[in-house]
Amino acid sequence: MRLIELAPGVLDKVADAVTPQPVLGVASIPDTALDVVPAQGFVLVLVDVRDPGNLGTAVRSADASGCAAVVVCGESVDVFNPKTLRATAGSVFHLAVAVASTLDVVVDALHTSGRDVLGAVVQGGEPLWGAVLSERCAVVVGSESTGLTVPQLAILDGTVTIPMAGRAESLNVGVASALVCFESLRRRAGRGAEVAPGPTI
Repeated sequence: MRLIELAPGVLDKVADAVTPQPVLGVASIPDTALDVVPAQGFVLVLVDVRDPGNLGTAVRSADASGCAAVVVCGESVDVFNPKTLRATAGSVFHLAVAVASTLDVVVDALHTSGRDVLGAVVQGGEPLWGAVLSERCAVVVGSESTGLTVPQLAILDGTVTIPMAGRAESLNVGVASALVCFESLRRRAGRGAEVAPGPTI
C-alpha cells in the first residue's frame, strides 16, 4: 500500500464532503454482476431506492446482520455514489452487492437459485415477525415514495409487513431494510445457524 501525505488544503479540494475525514483511499470497484450472489443465504433486494443515504444504510445493515448479499436494481442510486459509499461505512467492499437492470431479472435469478422472493409492503402483508424467512429467501424493499408497484408485486411469491403501533404511516427505507435483515438474523440464530460475531463499538 502506498501512502501519500497531502499538503494542507489539498484534501478539502479533492473530497466532496464539507468536512471530510483526514484519510482518502483509492480502491477497485468490486464485481457487481448477479452471479456474485451466493447460492445460499438471505438476500436483500432494493428497487428504485433513490436516496444514497437510504441505500448505503441498507447495505450496511445487511452486512451487519450477516446477509448473503444485496441486490440493487431499477432506478436506484449508484451504489458507488460518494454519499452512498460513506453511508455503507465500508460494507460495500466486503459484502456481495449486485446491480441489475430490472426487478424481473433479479426475481428470475433468485428463483433459479431456489429462493422464495417476498416484498415488503406498508400494510396487508404477513406480519414480519411470523413470516417464513428461510435461508433460501429474499425480501424486496421498494422506493421511498411509492414502495413496490402492483406490477412488481405480481412477480413476487408473497408479501410481509412490519407491524407498527404508533401513528407513523410508514418507515424510512433504510430502517425498514435494517428491521428485515435483523429479523432474518434472529431467525438464523434461533435455528442454531452459526452467526459470526461482529466488531464491537
